[in-house]
Amino acid sequence: MIERSVTVEYASLTRTGRPVTVPTTPYLDPEGRTIDVSTGLTYPAKAERARRDPRVCLLFADPVGSGLSDPPVVLVQGLATVRDSDLQGNTDRYVRLSMEKLPDATKGQPRFALRRLAWYYARIWIEVTPLHIRWWPSRNLDEPARSWDAAEGTAAPLSDPAPSGRQPDPWLAPPPSWRAVAREAERLSMHDLTVVDVNGFPLCLSVTRTEAIDEGFRLNLGRGAPAVSEGWACITMHVHPDRFTGQENRTMVGTVEPLAEVGEVRFCAERALADWSLAGGRPRSALAFLAKRRRLAPRLQAEAQRRFQPVPVVRLPGTP
Repeated sequence: MIERSVTVEYASLTRTGRPVTVPTTPYLDPEGRTIDVSTGLTYPAKAERARRDPRVCLLFADPVGSGLSDPPVVLVQGLATVRDSDLQGNTDRYVRLSMEKLPDATKGQPRFALRRLAWYYARIWIEVTPLHIRWWPSRNLDEPARSWDAAEGTAAPLSDPAPSGRQPDPWLAPPPSWRAVAREAERLSMHDLTVVDVNGFPLCLSVTRTEAIDEGFRLNLGRGAPAVSEGWACITMHVHPDRFTGQENRTMVGTVEPLAEVGEVRFCAERALADWSLAGGRPRSALAFLAKRRRLAPRLQAEAQRRFQPVPVVRLPGTP
């Protein structure tokens, strides 16, 4: 499930301890010790949150594109290690792995055009050392989870040193209204809720049923879901085709409170976050991708300089 999933919900914590969840592509470490995700060098917020607070979680609850029928839901809580001391090596790894795992995303694109996408392919890797794993037979979470715990004393390697200077500002402005985002998001098929557990780790759970209410959403998490306490929360909704060529995401943050019925909670939205979405077919996705290039490409050299490294280049597989 971990190796073949096209997307995973990756949750990290802000400076104030609020969870933020983003769908991304997972990769299994060749030695099976870590589960790795990446973020662009030009938009490093996911990595910087993990560098400040390594407590993260990964939820594997989206089987679309995996080729698996009726797979389990897998929740991994662990410690993150941020790797950005070798940007060229990071970029080479991402180019190779992403083209192997998501071949349709670049199918038919000229090689010369792909070589110009360093602003996108230049990567920071986040390696997650699992501490606790829980899994359920289905997305409904209607049965108690089975679990695995790492050996006592298990630790993750330290992250690479933080870059010099100031972290770049967000590259996208958030939507002005969470209500407009909520109306759009309801049609997206995968809904997941993230809270903070008693140990301070993000805890991401699949949502069985979503009902819009004035404050946000009433959610059913299933009778086998862990108990959720009142506190900060994040809801993420997304969809992507079976043959991955893009995705559509919506994320809102706020608070959550349990309701009287088992597995029922109320999510009270505060605001929506900016999202990375590429949807609507290949031509429309291509135009959206170019729009992102105009915003992100100017950041590439500055982010490499903050790490005292040259700008990485895109070296395609099979190229001398």
